[in-house]
Amino acid sequence: MKSPLSFKKYINPNLKFEQGPIRPPSEAKSLLIRFTRNCPWNKCTFCPIYKGQMFSRRSVAEIKRDIDCIAEIISNIKVISLEMGESGRVTRDVLKTIWSDPASYPYYRTVALWLYYEEGNVFIQDANSLIMSTQDLVEVISYLGEKVKGIKRITSYARSSTLARKTRDELVELRDAGLTRIHIGLESGSDNVLKFVKKGTSASRHIDAGVKVREAGITLSEYVMPGLGGKKWWKEHALETARVLNEINPDFIRLRSLRIPPSAPLYQDLVSGKFEPLNDDEVVVEIRLFIQSLEGITSTLTSDHIINLLEEVEGKFPEDKEKMLSVIDRYLNLPPRERLLFRLGRRGGTLRSLDDLANPEVRAKLETALDELGREAPGGVEQVIDELGNQYI
Repeated sequence: MKSPLSFKKYINPNLKFEQGPIRPPSEAKSLLIRFTRNCPWNKCTFCPIYKGQMFSRRSVAEIKRDIDCIAEIISNIKVISLEMGESGRVTRDVLKTIWSDPASYPYYRTVALWLYYEEGNVFIQDANSLIMSTQDLVEVISYLGEKVKGIKRITSYARSSTLARKTRDELVELRDAGLTRIHIGLESGSDNVLKFVKKGTSASRHIDAGVKVREAGITLSEYVMPGLGGKKWWKEHALETARVLNEINPDFIRLRSLRIPPSAPLYQDLVSGKFEPLNDDEVVVEIRLFIQSLEGITSTLTSDHIINLLEEVEGKFPEDKEKMLSVIDRYLNLPPRERLLFRLGRRGGTLRSLDDLANPEVRAKLETALDELGREAPGGVEQVIDELGNQYI
């Protein structure tokens, strides 16, 4: 095999494309392409992302240039693969060759990984690219499909308030152009909670947007934030969020439990006492009420983020509802110290399921850590667990 440096002639360091800071966990293997920069609303008090950053729209010409760069990078990577006798495929050896270059061209690495995974998913950034005109979106999404072969799914974040202003026919146009999935940060179905956290939308608008997306034949993921109602509105938050989702029947309901880092404006409400947060156990009780209240839907609920305490709470409605509730009940029925051990292990990244707590080696380490923290941690065990949880934001 040739030296990795011998393939350097196929790498053009001037080929670059813009990418934003975040994407959903479910888009971990997706190719990220930025259509807009930052968030046009940017007032949600629970969100630390984009604060201090101005929103801007990228022109169609800019986006097309990025797509052209990606297409050329793909072409160059396939030439490297052919030279290596790998028939144009990005195998592990091809991937190692591209990643081994000391210049470590980040754009080639990104595209090579995407080709290696072979899942064909593309995620459009940033927070609300559906704010672009439908005509412009159709043009760039169609162009993306023409220039980059092998795409199987194109996904974007969108705000309910933005989607509510789109017609069903516009969404059908976007679907036909290649947009296959939309992620919406529903967060809550309670108008009181939505107003308090300055979400800039309402329960009725959430329903309108979600129903239109579904009717247009676009896959819909709705994100729910357990804990967002705090002690004041926790029950209303659970019941109203379930009511809204029962109206929408999205393809996916994704749990993203509330964390409040100092960089989020809600942190000031926490410090002042204006917002009283739920503890982990209270959030689990809230999630139980939420799931119990979901009726007449065929959605798949996922807990696919480490900030959620109970990753096992997932399944499809209605058939897996009782299974999800049983996981919650199993946790709530644990003795207090057992729940504390699990929380420490989960927030520390050593546990993924309740069954993991039965591992003798892992359990012994957690028992030792818990006893030491009880003696030595200045702020106590709860503060340590909270700090561990915030590291994943």
